[in-house]
Amino acid sequence: MAVIDSGIKSPRLLSLDVYRGLTMFLLIAEGALLYRALNELYPEGTAGGAIVVQFLHHPWNGLRFWDLIQPFFMFIVGVAMPFSLYKRMSKGGDWSKVRGHILKRCLLLFLFGVGLHCWYSRELVWELWNVLTQLSFTILVTFLIFKLPIRTQLLISLGLLGLTEILYRAYDPQNPFVKGENFGSWMDLILMGKINGGGWVAINCIPTAAHTIWGSICGKILMSDRTAFKKIKIFLIAGAIGLLLGYGLDLGITPIIKRISTISFVFASGGWALFALAFFYWLVDVKQVHSWTKFFIIVGMNSIFIYLFAGLLGGWLVDLVEIFNFGFLGPLGFSELVLRLINALLVLAIMWYLCYFLYKKKIFFKV
Repeated sequence: MAVIDSGIKSPRLLSLDVYRGLTMFLLIAEGALLYRALNELYPEGTAGGAIVVQFLHHPWNGLRFWDLIQPFFMFIVGVAMPFSLYKRMSKGGDWSKVRGHILKRCLLLFLFGVGLHCWYSRELVWELWNVLTQLSFTILVTFLIFKLPIRTQLLISLGLLGLTEILYRAYDPQNPFVKGENFGSWMDLILMGKINGGGWVAINCIPTAAHTIWGSICGKILMSDRTAFKKIKIFLIAGAIGLLLGYGLDLGITPIIKRISTISFVFASGGWALFALAFFYWLVDVKQVHSWTKFFIIVGMNSIFIYLFAGLLGGWLVDLVEIFNFGFLGPLGFSELVLRLINALLVLAIMWYLCYFLYKKKIFFKV
């Protein structure tokens, strides 16, 4: 058990499954075009617009709820890592086999991410902005430092954030965080020969590796023999520190920008991820409130599969459902905006049922 610290046991945490499942459910809802439909029904300035806008990325400097979903995903992957490694080692594996598995997993995630961009473009392209390509890097970094003391891992994560800040400020000391004119965009020109129109950059994988590293540390804490109260206390204190640093830096030092993952964004989103983990752990594993959990667990059990399905076939499914939805309900007098909302809900329901079908058949796709 060389990969696991002494004093650590490996229970299965239902809260982690719920956290993952809820995050993935929100992601596939985007693939079903649910948030777009809601935004058309309730644009900014309307009564519901203030809520709906939270499910759209902030255009630049600021933080909305939807900006937290990718950090949550990367953080959850980190939390699950100690559990996964313990399970593999307990079945008689050795570190070299585990290393081979991680390398294979990272390669597949990278190829899936690049492949999705080719699918979106309907041609061969070399683009590295997908969350899966980013995740392949953050998992690899987290694994390479997994055996190091927690304090050293924390220092490495802070070093990655410091490096990010230095690179942006050294590239343009006067205006380091201008959309499309920053260090990240310059690196995209070198790596891919193009700049993302939305301001996203490939080197986000460097600062967001901190999310996966912090998740892995939290996974070790969850597996330790500390009391539930102490675990929750650690998560809440760390989360509060992250929020104070993130929002504090945003006050005139380094703006919170999700699209280039500034250090203030990483701290703030990491703080919210820790708060969410503390909440789910307290509610599901400590208080044993389970009545609502299965709906989301079903999605989380095939998280990568349903993410790829939504990316590859989500648009096709939207068009297919629209034929019957508009055909049957259109003549009844429903407005087009309402029909698009119904369409999104039907597509989301179909994708959930696909996860349910696989769950009942005990079919789980692993990378």
